Amino acid sequence: MPNYRYGRYVYGPDPLALPFDVRGAVDEMGDAILAGANPADALREMLRRGFGDRAGRRGLDDMLRRVRERQREIRGSGRLDGILEQARALLDTAIGQERAELFPDPGDEARMREADLDALPADTAQAIRQLADYDWRSQAARQTFEQLKDLLRSDVLDSQFRGMRQVMQNPDPQAMQRVKDMLADLNEMMAADARGEHTQADFDQFMERYGDMFPDRPQNLEELVDSLISRMAAAERLLRSLSDEQREELAQLMANALEDAGLAAEMARLADALRSRRPELDRAGMGGSVQMSGEEPLGLGDATTALAELADLAELETALGQDYPGASLDDVDEEAVRRAFGRQAVDDIEALRRIERELERQGYLTRNAGQLELTPKAVRRLGDTALRRIFSDLSFGRAGDHDLRDAGQAGELTGTTTIGPYAAVLPIITGSAWVTGHSRWLLDETDPFPVGYTVGDIWGPQADRPGAAGPFHSAQWQGASS
Repeated sequence: MPNYRYGRYVYGPDPLALPFDVRGAVDEMGDAILAGANPADALREMLRRGFGDRAGRRGLDDMLRRVRERQREIRGSGRLDGILEQARALLDTAIGQERAELFPDPGDEARMREADLDALPADTAQAIRQLADYDWRSQAARQTFEQLKDLLRSDVLDSQFRGMRQVMQNPDPQAMQRVKDMLADLNEMMAADARGEHTQADFDQFMERYGDMFPDRPQNLEELVDSLISRMAAAERLLRSLSDEQREELAQLMANALEDAGLAAEMARLADALRSRRPELDRAGMGGSVQMSGEEPLGLGDATTALAELADLAELETALGQDYPGASLDDVDEEAVRRAFGRQAVDDIEALRRIERELERQGYLTRNAGQLELTPKAVRRLGDTALRRIFSDLSFGRAGDHDLRDAGQAGELTGTTTIGPYAAVLPIITGSAWVTGHSRWLLDETDPFPVGYTVGDIWGPQADRPGAAGPFHSAQWQGASS
């Protein structure tokens, strides 16, 4: 016997959900329009608030709030100079271990080694460079120094290729050679694309070989280039966020790490290819510094990831704010929304985008010379909604509570008015009726009585006899005489 399991649908919008209720959107715009706003402003305000359909779609203001909360969270996550602190700590540990090994040795060689250690520059990058060929006597110090070099290699690569740190967790010559092969193949692929010779099959083959190095799983070369440029711009922004001394020290550390790994030439070639492909990269790198308020030191890869995410959030904040000429919800990057807030937020954005399209498609809004205008269908809907709200706020008694014989069966008066010089009441009539036809009365230009005439009393006292139609009093006919 088959077993069935039921649960909430989590793979996007509910396929069984009712279509979006555009009438509800018109009603929500109605308050602003009746208060004097134009349709475009009323629509924009509704998009900011979101709309209260049963799916509970969030509006732009709510998403902006979440963007700013995430920005504050990232800025408080740590310090950008963490890699300098980590490198200095490992270097000091290695030097301390070497000194401990040399101290018991009374020989001159040990004293000469100690003198060499004493003469190391205070700059971490320069000290590491000088120790590159140092013959460590302490095995523990040698291992610590190798750990330092592995950290710098993996962090520098991770700053350009997100996820490379995981690939380099167990560094060995084969793993490093594979990274070199990937860089060489990537540069060749970009060169082929510049010549117009690249194909999607080439990219698929590249990803088949090196897909584990790209956890974002780009689908084509353009997406891969976007990811690399985002990381490269974030790394440059990180350097600009440090002091002059820290910037110089970190740049030297990165250069040393790439040179030590034999990757300097291929990385320089990649950087040139990216700048040639996207000239705006230099301007993106000039985007200014970023202030971080956290206490935890961040590694180079983590710091680059944080700044790349902050850059994405800044662009998302601008797009969601819609405060620039020609702003449109089409400017919102769905992929950036998904990365920041998940699939539900993407569905919310798509629902907001559908509002304007559906309002036009279903005949509630139209465009005239680029301006949104209400159609007669929308005006009728706003009128109906206004009346429903008015009557829902009125307090009525039970039908028949009043001594109003002329109000009609089950009728209820809601007020009084005047028609010309005559007083009148405003009843609500319940029940049903048949409409059997309609007539149109027109005033003929040749009518001898254009303002009507008075009909005299032609029945007289006979009207009082049984079966008579009743008295027909004089009345003024305002209309045609025929």
